[in-house]
Amino acid sequence: MDSRATPLHVEPRVSTMTRKARWFLFGFLCVAVGLYPISYFLAGSTFGIRGSKDEALLMDVVWNAAFYVHIGMGGLALAVGWTQFVARLRGKYPRAHRLLGAVYVGAVFLSGLAAVYIGFFATGGIVAASGFVSLGVIWLATTARAWWFIRNRRVEEHRLMMTYSFAACFAAVTLRLWMPVLVHSLGDFVTAYRIVAWLCWVPNLGVAYLMSRRPSYSRSTVSPRSVST
Repeated sequence: MDSRATPLHVEPRVSTMTRKARWFLFGFLCVAVGLYPISYFLAGSTFGIRGSKDEALLMDVVWNAAFYVHIGMGGLALAVGWTQFVARLRGKYPRAHRLLGAVYVGAVFLSGLAAVYIGFFATGGIVAASGFVSLGVIWLATTARAWWFIRNRRVEEHRLMMTYSFAACFAAVTLRLWMPVLVHSLGDFVTAYRIVAWLCWVPNLGVAYLMSRRPSYSRSTVSPRSVST
């Protein structure tokens, strides 16, 4: 047998395994971080980022309500949102795709509004606050546009906006990946938090833009029938 034919059979397998590994890691991170807010409901009032807040803010009813709505609904959006990019789910189970999409949009609406409010009280002052408020506004805007596009059967625009929307949503993951690195490198939590308020989402949108520029992106767009509501 001609040995030169071997790479033609091996390379696709490696590529398939790599894609599956990436999808597994992507889904695992989304679900794991999406479930993380449960810790706040089980732990004490000063758990996690709440430990950096002053006592007066922790006693504020409105801020607490917004905080728990943000992390609870944000976790739900992250845990279900990644499934919207699974081609097999869109093609084989369109009703499940639409249902999960509706859950995602509803969760984003609640979490995003709460995020904008609590963003003004972010640890790190105006630098961190402007970063997180900007993230909340962009998350809401891209999700609203994605919803409007699919209601009007403009599938390609819908998919593009959903890519940007979930890039903003994925900031919950990238924040937790960057924070230990920044704190260790800078030796100061507040400085690291000011940086991560922007670093957790701006590069994500850049990646989303690069993804949308790939030739394979438009070819893999699903048909209007499979995603219409």
